[in-house]
Amino acid sequence: MKYILSLAYFLLNFQLAPLAQTKQDKRLLNQVDELLTEKYNPNTPACVVLVARKGQIIYQKAVGMANIELGVPSRTDMVFRIGSITKQFTAVALLQLVEQGKISLQDSLQKFVPVFSNKGRITIENLLTHTSGIVDYQVLDFHIPNAIRIDFPVKQLIDSLAKLPLIFAPNSKYGYSNSNYLLLGQIIERVSGMSYQTYLQEHILKRAGLFNTYYDSPTQLIKNRVNGYKNGQNGYANIDYLSMNQVFSAGALLSTVGDLFQWHQALYANKLLKKESLEKAFTPFKLAEGRLSEYGYGWFIRDWKGSPSIGHGGAIDGFRSMEMYLPEQDLYIAALMNAEDDSFFSFSETILDKLTSQERSSAYKDLTLSDDVLNRYVGKYVYVADSTESLRVYKEGDRLYCDLSNQSGMHMGLYAQSATLFYLPVIRQKPTTIEFVVEGTQVRSAYWSQQKRAEFRKTK
Repeated sequence: MKYILSLAYFLLNFQLAPLAQTKQDKRLLNQVDELLTEKYNPNTPACVVLVARKGQIIYQKAVGMANIELGVPSRTDMVFRIGSITKQFTAVALLQLVEQGKISLQDSLQKFVPVFSNKGRITIENLLTHTSGIVDYQVLDFHIPNAIRIDFPVKQLIDSLAKLPLIFAPNSKYGYSNSNYLLLGQIIERVSGMSYQTYLQEHILKRAGLFNTYYDSPTQLIKNRVNGYKNGQNGYANIDYLSMNQVFSAGALLSTVGDLFQWHQALYANKLLKKESLEKAFTPFKLAEGRLSEYGYGWFIRDWKGSPSIGHGGAIDGFRSMEMYLPEQDLYIAALMNAEDDSFFSFSETILDKLTSQERSSAYKDLTLSDDVLNRYVGKYVYVADSTESLRVYKEGDRLYCDLSNQSGMHMGLYAQSATLFYLPVIRQKPTTIEFVVEGTQVRSAYWSQQKRAEFRKTK
């Protein structure tokens, strides 16, 4: 009987969609599968991963235990706390009200929450983009033992926040704060006339076809809900009770990897928002000084090793979550875990790196340049910001190589993308290029680009 159950568990929890895969996909996904089973095993808390490319799920797998005490293994359809991924749902709910003309992004917070009247002008957009300067409510100290267990009214949390000074002037900086989305939930309730939970159920979850996504409740019977774990003195321990009033619209949702992918598809099919609203949500906010932040409306908008990425992570008591979309590759990944293990995030990034590494390396050329062109780049280049650091470029055969003076990179081959731009494929973690600046027949400097641009001046 044990072996039959094990086989059924495998079939339920390891799904490769062969018709949706290329040979390259299969090879990469086998590597992802090896990573997952090396990191987690049947005796650990659960980790569930879903990968989709071009709108099709090409990989799903669940590893570990949904409930360690009862010996219940995880499945891909199980329900986890998603923490701050909840912020996406809150942002979309707010943007729906904007589209209906019931609220404006430039309306002031004080219009809906007068207790903040002494804080200067804070807009709804400031809340969405974490540029309000409002302190994170997690720093509040109620001088009560085990305060996380108490169902404080949301209004009480907001009133406490209003007594604290801003940590920076609105629009001047980006500063991630759960308080912003706590306030947005309260505003959604006041503008819509519904509770936050009811609004999400009626206008978000039903419309998107999310039948395994819930507002967390300790008393509601929720099918396939997993248990959450923390690190105890003798291994894993059950998490303590956490009041959902204290996370509310900033992190109180539960979901599955399948529903998160369905959510992603519903958004891009414009089932919930107009195309223009969604594009705005996926645009980094511009600060007062003109610099872009890394956050839109409910999503982090970042560079993933040379490609734009749209996504969010979540860290809440007993759980970790991550989802990310790379639009240029049309690649989506969602991962959920039922333990307080922050190595989960770097592991998720390793999976994403594995899935995109071949694509990144094949996107770069290796042009053949004449010896005359290559020879003029040979020499020593000194870092403009710190003269103790330098770069040596030299030629072997028909290829240029370079060494860094701090020895963090030696004998690194340069692949020509043009007559002046070269790619370093040996650096796999971060796309790296060297671009030579030529004035007339003289090489003046070289720009080393690895997320940021650094100038090295040629000295000989």
